Formats: sequence, C-alpha cells, structure tokens
Amino acid sequence: MKEDFLHHVWQFKKFDIANLKTTKGESIQILNSGQYLQLAGPDFFNAQLIIGNQKWAGNVEIHLKSSDWYVHNHEKDSNYDSVILHVVWEHDVPIFRKDNSEIPTLELKEYVMLSDLHNYQSLVSQKSWIYCENEIRNVDEFIFKNWQERLYFERLERKSQLIFELAVASNQDWEAVLFCLLAKNFGLNSNGEIFYKIAKSIPFSVVRKESHSLESLESLFLGQANLLSNDFQDSYAKELKSNYFYTVQKHQLIDRIPDTVEFFKHRPDNFPTIRLSQLANLYFHRKNLFSLVMNCSSINELYQVFNVGVSEYWKTHYNFDKESSKKIKKLSKSFIDLLIINTIIPLRFAYARSQQKDITQELIDLATLIPAEQNVIIEKFKIFGLQVNNVYESQSLLELKKNYCDHKKCLDCAIGHFILKN
Repeated sequence: MKEDFLHHVWQFKKFDIANLKTTKGESIQILNSGQYLQLAGPDFFNAQLIIGNQKWAGNVEIHLKSSDWYVHNHEKDSNYDSVILHVVWEHDVPIFRKDNSEIPTLELKEYVMLSDLHNYQSLVSQKSWIYCENEIRNVDEFIFKNWQERLYFERLERKSQLIFELAVASNQDWEAVLFCLLAKNFGLNSNGEIFYKIAKSIPFSVVRKESHSLESLESLFLGQANLLSNDFQDSYAKELKSNYFYTVQKHQLIDRIPDTVEFFKHRPDNFPTIRLSQLANLYFHRKNLFSLVMNCSSINELYQVFNVGVSEYWKTHYNFDKESSKKIKKLSKSFIDLLIINTIIPLRFAYARSQQKDITQELIDLATLIPAEQNVIIEKFKIFGLQVNNVYESQSLLELKKNYCDHKKCLDCAIGHFILKN
C-alpha cells in the first residue's frame, strides 16, 4: 500500500465516517477534510474537525504508520506544529507535539471497507503495461471524455511554458517565438534541440533583414549549423560559404553552434540540409509568418502556408558535392501535421492566454481534423480497446501515459477514481 491511497481515502471519505474514533476513544466528526495541496508540509490544509467536544481548525497529516512521523523528522519541522489529526493506516507509536501533548490519531484500517481495499489492490497489481489496462475500455464515456479534455489542455499548458519563456526573452516578439519553435520542430527528435539552438543564435531581426534573399537565409541557417566549414567543389556551396562569412561580419553574429547535426539513421528527406533549406524557403516565401498562421481560419489554409520545398540546388542534392536524382522535396502533409500539432496549436493556445482569450473549442476543433499519430503508445492503447481517431484523442492519451501512468498517479486520475469507485 502507498500513502497516495490513504490520501484518496481521506479526501473522498472512502470510509465509514459515522462512528469515527481516535486511538484514544474520542469521537471524530469531519466538517471539512481540508485542501489537498501536494506541496511541502502537511498533506491537507485548513481542515475542520470536532474531536471529542472540541472544534478544531488546522492541518491533517497522513502516513502508513504513526512512526513515519519521526522517520520523516516532522517533530523538527515547524510546518507540522498546526497538525490537528494524524491519519494512519496502522497505529504503532503515539506522536507528541513540542509541548508534549499527544496529537490525536485516526487508524483508518478499522474503517475502510474491504471492497475498497480490494479494488485498490486490484488496480495497482502488476500488469503488462499500465495498471488500468484491463478496465480502461469500460470507463464511463462522459467521465472519459471530460478527462480527455483536461489531459489535452494539461499537455498544452506544459508546451506553453517554453513559449512564454521565449516571449519574455524576445520582448514579446511573437514572430521570433514562432521562428524558434518551428526550427525546433523542423529538426524532429534527433536534431530538434540543435535546430532550436541555431534559431536562438540568430537574432530574428537578422532573419527579417535577410529574408529578401533565399541564398542569404540558406547560408545563414546552414552556416550556423556548422555545415559550411568544409572545402567544397560545387559553386553553389562555395557561394553559400562566402555569403555566410559576409553575413556573420555584417551582423556581428556569435560563433557557430558547436554541436553536430545528425544525418545517421535519417531518411534522406529528413537530412538536416533538406530541413534547413525548407525552413529558409518558408521564411523567404512567407513574410509576417506569425500573422499568417494565426489568421488561418481552416486547416487547409495552414496546409497552404506550409506548402514549400527546397531551393534548386537541393532538388538534386542531399549533401554538398553529391548529386542525386531530381526531387521537389516539398513538406509532406504528415510533416505539416506535426508542425501544427507541436508548433501552431501550442502557439495559438499561449498567445490567446497572453491576450486573456478563450479559444478552447477552436483548438479542439482543429486537433480533431488531424489524424492520430502512429506510435507505440497509441497502438498499445488501441490493443486495450480504445478508439483513437485524431490528434485531440492521441495527444490526450500521450499525456495520460507519460504524466500519469508512467508515474503510477492512478489516484490523481479520473480513470483511476472511476475504477476504484466501481
């Protein structure tokens, strides 16, 4: 058993509250079980109880055993001086305040129904993947849908933290924020962090000034990625290298990113040379990109905004000095979907939050138009009986798995609550 089960039991009064008594035989009446803070200090804040004939207001601390009070050194922490009731599963030693008065103790195992305990033990028993894998398909649809929405926006909240940091660092230049986010997501998992560093190493004012020339943008992005340091045979590569060093001097840019971009294990269309050329083409062909993507009223308009490819040289190359058969190399629909999921939707969420606007339904509607991602986690949920049709559903499940299931936070989860109740 874990303490979080006892937190759940106390918070939702999953025990016989009619005839509660302390270990000393004093009656207990719960007027308010307190606020579950999940922070440092006592577990439940500002509870209201009647113990014996005395009404008390203060905090409640919960442990598996009474002796855990001393194991955790609470007797030395002034935050616990205001505890009015010690709730434990098993009472093994009395607990005293600094003035040597004994803290009243409630031993829960005398009052919790065996069926509730069995449900909890069944839920947290070892499973092949997640604790609720055998029951999740049977969760009430209304409860599941509401929890799904909560999970989706928790995920957006987490993603928006980086966005707000970028907004502060750029003095609320949302075009610059978008540039950093796009660069990160153009790099995918393996090159995302390096692309992000590249974008941050280039003041967006420089991107604005150089956006009149595709060659200037390509040389700037490829040069900062440390891809122009070799001696090349191709005339275009030589031009890019010369252009890059001129741009560095012109704008007094800092040194190139020392990290090495990853080519290994990538399909050629995902090579960093191709993705950086596509990013350069996007900023060459689409001026005021932030305004464009924020004002798109349909997903088809977003697809049109990101309908860009590579420059002429990269249509016949994947690397410098190595010619290949000609290919247009436009951004695919599936890649644009990833940009919408990981850049545009979080950016719209964060910007609306900064403007104190509620666009909840708009974001849900957009996410439901995009097919669900195909990955191991989503396939597992399908195996256990869930229908996953779109990004709104798949992103919710990714949040569920990574921030609840993986951390065994069943008792913080609406699905876990439903299973325990039923």
